Amino acid sequence: MTAASRFPGILVLSAPSGGGKTSLARALAGSRSDAEIAVSHTTRAPRPGETDGVHYQFVNAARFEEMIRQQAFIEYATVYGNLYGTSYDAVDALFASGKHAILDIDWQGARNVRRRYPRATTVFIMPPSVETLERRLRERNQDSESVIRQRMELVEQEISHKDEFDVVVVNENFDESLAALHQILDSVDTGQMPV
Repeated sequence: MTAASRFPGILVLSAPSGGGKTSLARALAGSRSDAEIAVSHTTRAPRPGETDGVHYQFVNAARFEEMIRQQAFIEYATVYGNLYGTSYDAVDALFASGKHAILDIDWQGARNVRRRYPRATTVFIMPPSVETLERRLRERNQDSESVIRQRMELVEQEISHKDEFDVVVVNENFDESLAALHQILDSVDTGQMPV
């Protein structure tokens, strides 16, 4: 059975901020016809170049809280003072189109996805070093110095959860990491039914 003929599955990618998970998720989804990123909701403001409905569903806190009350999220968490969540609708729409759902979420979200979809495949993207991670955060020019400091303070806590994941990929070389993710996605467990 080929990857394209199987029932779609869930691939969760998590990493510390600056670890490369979003870039890898976009490259993975962009190079395959059988997978897409499930677009998450967030209360944070869009960064330059981000488009509502493409990068995130940008909503205000009141709307996000309403969705929580409606149990619309597979997972949600507060990350760096903003709410982030993946809706059942986002994943169901991908499944309905026959595509694997790639979730670009933090370790808290990965834990919640695992509770609801025990057969989801979870991958932790490790930076080669903390110094490399800080350099990447600075080079992307998206965050203020205080935000970078805040993110760096949480790196050890985030990395401490790597053993909760099915696979750890050290993102030292982007192309090699992407190739590893292709192999992992080709072997994701299928039949993803929420519990």
